[in-house]
Amino acid sequence: MQYSDYYLGLMGKGPKKIPHRELWSNPEAETYLTGIDYYKYPKLCREKLSELYPQLNLPVPKTDAPIPKIETFRSRWGDGETYGGSGKVGDNVFNEEEDVFNFSPLANPDFRRWGHVVMPWDFSTDETIKQHTIEQFRASAGKEPPLKAEEGSTDYLWFYNTLFMWPLLTFGWDLFLRCCLDDEFDRIMAEFAEINRRVFKVFADFPCNFVFCHDDLATSIGPVCPPSWMRKNIYPYYEEFFSIMKAGGKRIIFICDGNSDGVVDDLVACGADGLVAEPFTDIRGIAKKHKDIVIAGEGDNRILMGNDKAEIRTMVEQMVETAQLSGGYLMSIGNHIPFNVPPEAIKTYLDLADELAYRK
Repeated sequence: MQYSDYYLGLMGKGPKKIPHRELWSNPEAETYLTGIDYYKYPKLCREKLSELYPQLNLPVPKTDAPIPKIETFRSRWGDGETYGGSGKVGDNVFNEEEDVFNFSPLANPDFRRWGHVVMPWDFSTDETIKQHTIEQFRASAGKEPPLKAEEGSTDYLWFYNTLFMWPLLTFGWDLFLRCCLDDEFDRIMAEFAEINRRVFKVFADFPCNFVFCHDDLATSIGPVCPPSWMRKNIYPYYEEFFSIMKAGGKRIIFICDGNSDGVVDDLVACGADGLVAEPFTDIRGIAKKHKDIVIAGEGDNRILMGNDKAEIRTMVEQMVETAQLSGGYLMSIGNHIPFNVPPEAIKTYLDLADELAYRK
């Protein structure tokens, strides 16, 4: 069987052609690259983009129903808005520390009205979690789940709130930081962990090969919380969750914003098979130390913003050099390709990668 370069990269097998893993949210670039108005013909535009740049692995909309442009927005992401905490979760409002400590995630397992927590599922039963999982797969893969995981398939599941994001998104940064070091907070983390334990048991049995887990454990200057807190409230659960899914044949690719240097060793020790990070992270240093893991995120959109072809070429050449150190290296703009990156710069990056991104 002939496997795709992307599958081989996710397996850490070092394909000759270095594949991409891009986080894409730039409709204007799609229009520029294809000559087809994304907002008027999103399906036709994405089909053409997939033909021209299949390495982006972008899903194709089911219809050509026009997408309205957002004229006013708080924080744009692609053709929509990003999630934003409102301080109100279902019927719960969090204003003070007391509101946090009186809250029980397990007593409120139906998050369907909690849009800003990113994963607004009903976690009440295994059956409701399974149904949400099927719906997620349909949306990302554009098809029904197979009867069993298909060899060579890059189909995946993803979960944004592996654990750390739950309290951040539920309570907001301020209340989280005011409460998290209190011993009472351990109970809240344990309840969120029980919710996710249910999720990852369902994921373990699902017919796919990969799970992308996400938690933003770091800012641009390093980890949010001290290692002692992480090793008490986060990493033991990660080790359990990852082992559950790996027993079901899944490879775990972890996604983390910021400077991940201070967390990567613990993530690998917990069983993560890969790290998708940002260019604040020493990607080359990680590639040297952890040669067997998937690693992505060295590319920098701040260089693309300059739209200087020579600078973009230098960046791509440096990425290709790092890729020689790791069989799981993926070409990736780690701080994403948002709507304000010049389309011309994106084309330069993709074309240079197509020309240069090969292992020796």
